[in-house]
Amino acid sequence: MRLAVTGREGQVAASLIERGSKDVEVVPVGRPALDLARPETVFAALAEARPDIVVSAAAYTNVDQAEDEKELAFAVNATGAGEVAQAAAGLGVPVIHLSTDYVFDGAKDSAYVETDATAPLGVYGASKLAGEKDVAAANPRHLILRTAWVYSPFGRNFVKTMLRLASDRDEISVVADQWGNPTSALDIADAILHAAARLRDDKNFAAFGIYHLTGSGETNWSGFARHILDTSRAFGGPYARVRDIATVDYPTKARRPANSRLSSVKFADVFGWQAPEWRVAVESVVRRLGGGETKQALSA
Repeated sequence: MRLAVTGREGQVAASLIERGSKDVEVVPVGRPALDLARPETVFAALAEARPDIVVSAAAYTNVDQAEDEKELAFAVNATGAGEVAQAAAGLGVPVIHLSTDYVFDGAKDSAYVETDATAPLGVYGASKLAGEKDVAAANPRHLILRTAWVYSPFGRNFVKTMLRLASDRDEISVVADQWGNPTSALDIADAILHAAARLRDDKNFAAFGIYHLTGSGETNWSGFARHILDTSRAFGGPYARVRDIATVDYPTKARRPANSRLSSVKFADVFGWQAPEWRVAVESVVRRLGGGETKQALSA
């Protein structure tokens, strides 16, 4: 089975490349050959990869900068994502598209399910929601996977930021009134591979649509940070105290949902796969970062 994944440097793309095997070839397709801001590049680049399934992982992800670059965010996350799904349809293959918790406003007092009303707070979330609609319209054989709080040994993410800051500080202030599900990109990759195998083997698969996919369990950002740093200290890595602060004490250009919790029950029921408990997944990534990666990697 060949999976063409859009993007080369993203956390999920890098995780899929690492998780590939002799039975599953992962082919990254990225710039300049495929540029989501240039829709005319999409079909030819994907056709050259000869995929059995397309994984639409590339995106514009700078939440705050999107407020000033609305046109670009929508070009990549909406129009570009739709072009990827349309290209997959033209090649006669399904598309697995990654979306986000930011399609919700965070006002619900429990975990969001797939049928809950969407109400993004900012440009990034609005562009990703538009992308979901464009993907669904372009290719009926779609899985749209909403995930949240993604981290990994690759790229820039919260785990690597906490470890880097702890190398220079004794105390780190972290928001305590936003809740969600920390999710390892390595686990997302495993889930995608599991779902892709199902699509390959079940020619009559009919449960296409939107799914939530996150790490098991929930916490707030400061709890996430404490577990990262406690784990790092246990492995002999950098450590700092965590001080709880409120969202109002850490102003950002774009508003964040206070509640980013997503229920992954539907994905588990349909595909028979569930992510590990978030603390276990964090420990695996922190151990890996502390065991062999340099300070330069932590800052990447």
